[in-house]
Amino acid sequence: MNRTSFVAVIILAVIAVVVLLSSTFTVNQWQQALVLQFGQPRQAISEPGLHFKLPFIQNVIYFEKRLLNLDLAPAEMPTNDQKQVVVEAYAKYIIVDPLKFYQVVRDEGGLRGRVGPIINSNLRGEIGKVPMSEMLTARRAQFMRSITEAVNQAALIYGVNVVDVRMKRVDLPEENSQAIFRRMQTQREQEARRLRAEGQRDGQKIKAEADKQQVVILADARRQAEVLRGEGDGEATRIYNDAYGKDPAFFDFYRSMQALTQGLDGANTTYIGPPTGDFFRFFGSEQGSASPPPAP
Repeated sequence: MNRTSFVAVIILAVIAVVVLLSSTFTVNQWQQALVLQFGQPRQAISEPGLHFKLPFIQNVIYFEKRLLNLDLAPAEMPTNDQKQVVVEAYAKYIIVDPLKFYQVVRDEGGLRGRVGPIINSNLRGEIGKVPMSEMLTARRAQFMRSITEAVNQAALIYGVNVVDVRMKRVDLPEENSQAIFRRMQTQREQEARRLRAEGQRDGQKIKAEADKQQVVILADARRQAEVLRGEGDGEATRIYNDAYGKDPAFFDFYRSMQALTQGLDGANTTYIGPPTGDFFRFFGSEQGSASPPPAP
């Protein structure tokens, strides 16, 4: 074999490998494929494994067999009681007919443009039947099932099976949120004022009760003090009378000394005058008789 023949064999082998690689493709377990020839669909393949196609003139596009998400943009919708809510929904779907899917919507962006308005329309219709207070109750699951069934029926023409439709977020519009926040703030302030007024009222009642108890206790204490003081004065009078009865002269002397002490109270008090009068009668004699006046 000369050199020219060897080069030709190598070229033919490379061409054969390229042709073989271009004519085979692999479909994984989670994929399904659509064979196109000059942009036109020729065959839909859902079985995994190695498959063949015409080299160079046919190409393959793949679609997921797994559950896919379709996220929708937030939309404002009215409820039965004329409240506006912002709903952000999403759908779970499976591509069941890749040929129809490719022919009608091409890709996920096209599906969103077709199925998104259907989902929003059904959401708007079901939400318009219920008041806002029931949006988060068990009834929500019921009308979401109705929406899923309706959307699935409408989406079959696109080659997809809509498994579930859910609301990711239900919120109030920004202006409504601010109004509700201000109303809630006003209600909380009113409640706070009411609680403060009740607290002040209860405080006044407790203070008045405490003042009354104070007056009662002080009056009772004064009454008991007056009683004890009266009993003490009576006992003192009795003791004085007993003492006076036993020795009238000493008692008279003792009372005179007490009167003198009280009359000349103070450490710096000095009496200057004649020693006459009742206070000085005991200075003249032990019996307390008045002293004779001094001789002229």
